Amino acid sequence: MRAEQLLPDHINQTVIDGVTVRKGTVGAFLANARVWCDVATSASQRAAIEADLLQALPALRALGLFEVLDIRNADLRAWVAAH
Repeated sequence: MRAEQLLPDHINQTVIDGVTVRKGTVGAFLANARVWCDVATSASQRAAIEADLLQALPALRALGLFEVLDIRNADLRAWVAAH
């Protein structure tokens, strides 16, 4: 399956198992995860990122992301599992 088969260019979101999933959710999660895992990230930055990550988790779970991929960073993996 290609990306445009899942969400054509003119559609920005879909509903999977009752959860709205927007285009860019996985990419935003990856970008936020990189910064969250960076030891140079301040506590206030990490807290802001966590708010965004929390908002994305239902969509990522609806997509089945964590059924296929493991989070390599142990701290982030534990944080996601706890939420």
